Amino acid sequence: MLERASLYLALGSVVSALVSIAVSQTLLGLALAAVLASGQKLRFPPIAMPLALFMILTVVSLALSGDPWAGRPQIRKFIVFLTLVVVSSAIRKPSEAKLLVLLWVAVGGLSAARGLSQYYLKYEQSQRLGQDFYQFYVGDRITGFMSHWMTFGGQMMIVLLMGAALFLFSPGGAGRQWALALCSVVVAVALALSFTRSIWPGVGAGSLYLVWHWRRWMLLALPVVLAAGFMVAPAPLRARIASVWNPSGRFDSNEHRAVLRAAGWRMIQAHPVFGVGPMMVPRRFAEFAPPDAPKPLPAGWWYDHLHNNYIHYAAERGLPALAAFLWLIAKVLWDFRRALARLPAGDRDGRFLLHGAMAAIAAILVSGLWEVNLGDSEVLAMFLAVISCGYVAVEATRPPEAAVG
Repeated sequence: MLERASLYLALGSVVSALVSIAVSQTLLGLALAAVLASGQKLRFPPIAMPLALFMILTVVSLALSGDPWAGRPQIRKFIVFLTLVVVSSAIRKPSEAKLLVLLWVAVGGLSAARGLSQYYLKYEQSQRLGQDFYQFYVGDRITGFMSHWMTFGGQMMIVLLMGAALFLFSPGGAGRQWALALCSVVVAVALALSFTRSIWPGVGAGSLYLVWHWRRWMLLALPVVLAAGFMVAPAPLRARIASVWNPSGRFDSNEHRAVLRAAGWRMIQAHPVFGVGPMMVPRRFAEFAPPDAPKPLPAGWWYDHLHNNYIHYAAERGLPALAAFLWLIAKVLWDFRRALARLPAGDRDGRFLLHGAMAAIAAILVSGLWEVNLGDSEVLAMFLAVISCGYVAVEATRPPEAAVG
């Protein structure tokens, strides 16, 4: 009974991350308690070494930062990594991991639908006020059940790619396929209308991976699909796409990110081993701002992180911490790729879990060039659950003595 409770609580924890991080972490603690009380063997994906190194280097960086108290939220965030233990211990079968993905798609579809209603209400409000919709909307976009569009975008990206992998590699009955397709379309439209440009390349990278391994020849239609999509897109969305190469205004987000990258490189050069310390980037940003940055720095710019996973980790915690993070990702991708190679031809659930996980990881890596997407606990929890579910499929291809420990 306690084993079933731990499964349901684990599912509830990672699914509720789409709605509330407070509920998610409460259920995470209850799931861990249920796992311990049930006497189940605690399991952990084989990434303990790089993860431990990343955490140790984070703590050392904090201790050397000059203000360890200010960086304590990053230490508290280590609690989210218990997701690896809970999901790996409570979810033991690919069928249970598939249930998680189905729940993600269902709840994600609801969050995306809420986002679409928010978009409509914002459009109506801009019309009543007689304001240009693009300028009215770009600073206050749709968020679904979340409080920020970046968090919403990162979550929807994972939901879309895991749902697409399930649809393509482990098809079910017609009813389930239609439901998956409907939810995926709603999520995809919400992602487009979120105007979150950093998410779009990530979705593209993950989608390319899935199509390449499903029907490679269909990639030939990609240019036509993209061109047609651009032509039928609403004018504000076309303007947002065009802003990638034709920014509006002097102090636009393109220039903002360029200044952030330059400041990050200067931090890395000055503190290559342990960085400036967790949560210290905003405090020391003015000190490392490049000489050609606007003066004074625009008040509307965001300095709490550097809008790039790799530069931010290196600047905040040092190059060795970044190397530990990349080691962890490389280890996961290597393990998943090897498991795919030895997967039985008829194991559809294992195939969708591994392909979906690799697509989601690719998306996180690519979108991380423009956003610190793993800085959001909600996105991080889902990302760790994806890794854990991937290892459920890996374990199914191993002999018993090589199981996840």
